[in-house]
Amino acid sequence: MESKDNDPLFALCYRELRGLAERQLRRSAGLTVSPTTLLHEAYLGMAHRETLFADQHKFIGYAARVMRGLVIDFVRERRAQKRGSGFHITQLPIELNEAAPEEAELVHLSDALDELSSRDPRLAELVDLKYFCGYSFAEIAVLHGVSERTVQRDWEKARTLLYQQLQS
Repeated sequence: MESKDNDPLFALCYRELRGLAERQLRRSAGLTVSPTTLLHEAYLGMAHRETLFADQHKFIGYAARVMRGLVIDFVRERRAQKRGSGFHITQLPIELNEAAPEEAELVHLSDALDELSSRDPRLAELVDLKYFCGYSFAEIAVLHGVSERTVQRDWEKARTLLYQQLQS
């Protein structure tokens, strides 16, 4: 694969991105994907992106969205296997336990986040940074150059919009 200008940024953030992958997988009980696999799949998905990122925080925020999408794809693939799409006469899947209710909630949350992103990308990024990346309000405030209280207000607004979206 051809080297991209974001490769050094990926290498610099590798440890933090791997921790992010671990947190994302912990929230998705029942998936048998390793954090390293999730991270490398995310890298492959991001490698074709031509846009350069201004700083590592924007890069990590984007990586969180890519990983979230991959986790959702893994959950959907697992559900499809449970319905028989992965069945082969010579191969029987052995890891098809009952779906945890959290998987359906994760898919629904992802759809709600996509809707929020189309309405207010800034709030969707805040949710990615807070919920999926595990950043504190203070860290997000520094990233965006605003006060911590502003981030908290935006968080409440994002939560309210997501709640409304999840209820509909």
